[in-house]
Amino acid sequence: MPLPKIATILIVDDDESNIKLLQTLLRAEGYATLTARNGLDALAVTAAEQPDLILLDIMMPNMDGFETVARLKANPKTQPVPVIMVTSLNDRGSKLRALEAGAEEFLNKPLDRADLRVRVRNLLRLKEYGDFLANHNRLLEQKVGERTRQLEEAYRDTVFTLVQAAEYRDEETGQHVRRISHYCRDLAETRGLDGEFRDHIAQASPMHDIGKIGIPDYLLLKPGPFEPEEWVIMKTHAAHGAQILAQGSSPYTRMGAEIALCHHERWGGDGYPNGLKGEEIPLAARIMQICDVYDALRSCRRYKPAFDHARTIEIITNGDGRTRPEHFDPAILASFVACADRFACIFAEHADPYDGTASQASPPPIIGGTRVSIA
Repeated sequence: MPLPKIATILIVDDDESNIKLLQTLLRAEGYATLTARNGLDALAVTAAEQPDLILLDIMMPNMDGFETVARLKANPKTQPVPVIMVTSLNDRGSKLRALEAGAEEFLNKPLDRADLRVRVRNLLRLKEYGDFLANHNRLLEQKVGERTRQLEEAYRDTVFTLVQAAEYRDEETGQHVRRISHYCRDLAETRGLDGEFRDHIAQASPMHDIGKIGIPDYLLLKPGPFEPEEWVIMKTHAAHGAQILAQGSSPYTRMGAEIALCHHERWGGDGYPNGLKGEEIPLAARIMQICDVYDALRSCRRYKPAFDHARTIEIITNGDGRTRPEHFDPAILASFVACADRFACIFAEHADPYDGTASQASPPPIIGGTRVSIA
């Protein structure tokens, strides 16, 4: 049996003492390390050695960290490597600029060892899942006939297992992703979409939140309000998920990438991450959006009680100040209303192991202006 692969982390910093500190901390956790003293060296080392993760300083001569990460993400060969920006800059603008340049995370100096360990672990896990999907799809393309069918079944099972791994870190359960699959298939059928589309969306939709694997635990499980910069990080789960799934070549992962990226977009253009409007939003994501909202309203969360079917339909069709009907594609909303009874049956048939429907005394609170009644 082959030994487990040791993850390799590239440390990029022009300060030798910082490099030695990070080497000590990372090697104590069992990781191998590479080093570079500036951005140009980092690009060369990454292209040649393909590290599993990069810790990148911002303030460096010749080429700063912002330009370095932008170049890494512009190159298809180095784009999948996750980057953590390590900086003494503590202003919100620098953090946002790092994220916009393509970095997955950032850490402030002086480093907290526990925080470093968690961020590195989560991003390495995200990279591992992305590599697995890319390799698995290459294997699928080489097979034909019965072997292809068998591998396809194994692929679906593996994807569902990965989805459960992501959901396990959140308050949701495996029943949530099963319900989502059935809702999307039924709504697509009501819309008159063909069997291939229905099959694809049933398999792709459970992957919508796989990007949460890249969100730090302290944010994902935070019961209180998000600070503005925390909300920026939380919203990156859409791009994280698309990044993982875009490496696959099957129709399921291609549609899954669209759904992961766009299922928080809104018909009126006030969603995220890209503010898409109307039919700019992929059809699968528009279907997924209303299904996800329905299930979130029906389910108990740390920041809201569960609603029954009737109250949920009322919120989606009439609005409650947070969820509004103009968030949805009008044609899909009409089809949703037409098949709403089937949604109720799906929710009952695939109920969570606990019953949160009794807690309906008050509407869900607005927490920090960002945590709302939709997932």
